[in-house]
Amino acid sequence: MSEKQYVLGMDIGTTSVKVCVLDARSNEIIAKQNKDTAANIPSDQGIEGNKQDVPKIVSAVHYCISRLPRDVLRNVVKIGVCGQMHGVVLWKNDNNKKPWEKIEKDGAVIRYEAIRENLSALYTWQDTRCKPEFLNSLPKPDSHLKCNSGYGCATLLWMLANKPEKLKNFDCSATVQDFVVAMLCDLKDPVMSDQNAASWGYFNTETNEWNSDILKSIGFPIDLLPTVVKSGEIVGNLASSWNGIPEGTPVGVALGDLQCSILATLDSKQDAVLNISTSAQLAIVTNVITDLGCSTIEHLPYFNNDYLVVAASLNGGNVLATFVKMLQQWMLEFGFPVPQSKVFEKLIALGLAAPPPTDMKISPHLLGERHIPTAKASVENIDLSNIQLGNVFRSLCDSIIENIHSMMPKTILLNANIKRIVGNGSGLSRNAVLQRAVEHYYSLPLEFTSGGDAAKGAAIAVILSKI
Repeated sequence: MSEKQYVLGMDIGTTSVKVCVLDARSNEIIAKQNKDTAANIPSDQGIEGNKQDVPKIVSAVHYCISRLPRDVLRNVVKIGVCGQMHGVVLWKNDNNKKPWEKIEKDGAVIRYEAIRENLSALYTWQDTRCKPEFLNSLPKPDSHLKCNSGYGCATLLWMLANKPEKLKNFDCSATVQDFVVAMLCDLKDPVMSDQNAASWGYFNTETNEWNSDILKSIGFPIDLLPTVVKSGEIVGNLASSWNGIPEGTPVGVALGDLQCSILATLDSKQDAVLNISTSAQLAIVTNVITDLGCSTIEHLPYFNNDYLVVAASLNGGNVLATFVKMLQQWMLEFGFPVPQSKVFEKLIALGLAAPPPTDMKISPHLLGERHIPTAKASVENIDLSNIQLGNVFRSLCDSIIENIHSMMPKTILLNANIKRIVGNGSGLSRNAVLQRAVEHYYSLPLEFTSGGDAAKGAAIAVILSKI
């Protein structure tokens, strides 16, 4: 074996794919790439549906891997994968109609392609087709975790009720990152980590089992559900040499992007991690499930039998991005196109110069919240003193952090002996107005470290695996 031992980490996110190669000995990033997937496709459920094109996601994976140095890839000894949780993609386990194919050159696989005709779209975590009335009609899960709209089991149960013929076309289902692992290892059936299984609903994290009896009682086709293993396990080997990565390279079970992001960020259990990218999450690590008297907090499986105590908001950088797009559209209608980066840059400068928040009150619930799915965004108390753009942007940033604080108040952090908040995600790291709001609401220092990359966390997780 070569003296160099590198690990490939891959993060299949909501808007982009990110990959990095980590030195297994020093944890230094040797190379990295990223690519926007541009994978969103129209849904027959209109704005309530949220679907992505799996072949486009797999194409973005190929783009990233193919642009890494070959001499680096030849020394990869393990592959770790993580990605967007909750979502579901379906396919049929049929050798005559496989959902992927290998494109070879000179006897080596140069890329994988997903075959659109042989699999479903990815129904993402942002899908809101499961209305409260439908969710309330379902049996209560045998779990400390709820099942919300956008969760794999909820989406599949909606299909069972509304499009049962669609489910009959498939016999496999998993997250998109599980699909990629199955593709790389040529697995007959998908394997899922407890992290991703918990994100689907109807999974008991303490017994590490699906709620099979409950699901059977309502006619759910449980054969669709993947086998579940603990996070960190190796579930297969690279079926063919791939862009220089040796055939037989061990591949870890796909993990949750949040858990991997935290793993790459956390220096101490006295740190809280605040991630703001597409959505927003505030998390701390604990070794037990405890009732914190707060229904907006969840305990998600982490690593080594620990749990993440998480406030997961659907409204984060996506709210600010929508505000920026709105401004761009308004200016375009006046005949003045302005790049997104310029709009953000100006907004942050104006927000920093703006006076302390006035009586303007913004609700940032553009996408609702899992605990209040029907909530909408709104603005109250507009008057002549607070309509300047800087005031509005500062109030919007404040509202995003205030919303997270309402879900996980600072008393929970203080009671857990948290000493600082470590920031993560481009939505936070590039926005000093948001950063100021964090320190205001939580009265704790906000710091940024060299971690935070979920692809790096996926690599670290597979380095720590026993094989």
